[in-house]
Amino acid sequence: MLSLIGKRLLFAIPSLIGVVIVTFLLTRALPGDPAAYFAGPAATKEAVDQIRKKLGFDKPLIEQFVRYTNDLAHGDLGTSLTTGQPVAAELRNRLPASAELTLLGLVVSIVIAIPVGVLAATRPGSWIDHLCRVTTTAGVSLPVFFTGLVLVYLFYFRLGWAPAPLGRLDVFYSAPPTVTGFYLIDTLIARDFEAFRSAFSQLILPAVTLAIFSLAPIARMTRASMLAVLASDFVRTARASGLSPRKVIVTYAFRNAMLPVITTLSMVFSFLLGANVLVEKVFAWPGIGSYAVEALIASDFAPVQGFVLTMAVMYVLLNLLIDILYGVIDPRVRLEG
Repeated sequence: MLSLIGKRLLFAIPSLIGVVIVTFLLTRALPGDPAAYFAGPAATKEAVDQIRKKLGFDKPLIEQFVRYTNDLAHGDLGTSLTTGQPVAAELRNRLPASAELTLLGLVVSIVIAIPVGVLAATRPGSWIDHLCRVTTTAGVSLPVFFTGLVLVYLFYFRLGWAPAPLGRLDVFYSAPPTVTGFYLIDTLIARDFEAFRSAFSQLILPAVTLAIFSLAPIARMTRASMLAVLASDFVRTARASGLSPRKVIVTYAFRNAMLPVITTLSMVFSFLLGANVLVEKVFAWPGIGSYAVEALIASDFAPVQGFVLTMAVMYVLLNLLIDILYGVIDPRVRLEG
């Protein structure tokens, strides 16, 4: 297993280098001039050139890249031109908000999708099988921002059940002392149960939006994988041996069907990190996605580069975690490693 982890980390290094190069080139190729943006529409050409020189954008592209990689090697992601704060500090402060939202949305979808997929596979043609198909079709068809807007309109504007989609806490509550950065955990640590209730109520709609988006592929893969395993020889042998249907499904079929589902979970989590950008804008969520969008609009290169690099590192770590889970579920993976 250690050999397998080492190989995965070794293969991840070229990917991260490629992400750094491509992100740097793409940000420079985007339309818009940061110097002109910050100088203002009434600025003269001399003022714009002066700001461009101060920012270092007058240097050749290769010189800008060498300076960027040198700063990156020292752990410096640069400084945001819009906020004036270090990008690393901004990402560190905003990442828990995005992670809390993404993880809760993924947990909700797993709790619903896997049981639904298993039941649909064990009862083909039943009402729950048809419900699984309808749900997965709807989840794939609806754009995530449209789902969020519909939920806001229905549960906040029409019914008044949900709070205003204006961030992580109601305006009447203050943020808890930072321990983990996750408000649901930090409010419990601080024993501030009213703030916990407020944080949880603010999380419900955006988490459900992400859950609807991710529920479809997980449920479909669970159903398909369970159907394939239930038709295999070892499951028929287990049934012929007189084992109870529950033991056959839980002990033999479910565990063997989980490998493709875990692969799907890794891809879904990656999709959720991208979908977070839209959900955070809809719900005014102060995460790294909204931070990157605001920086992109302002042609602020450093936050965009920091955001993409952070997503790449998280994706590498996620794939590593999936490989470890593979080894736990299937010992053959450890032998191959």
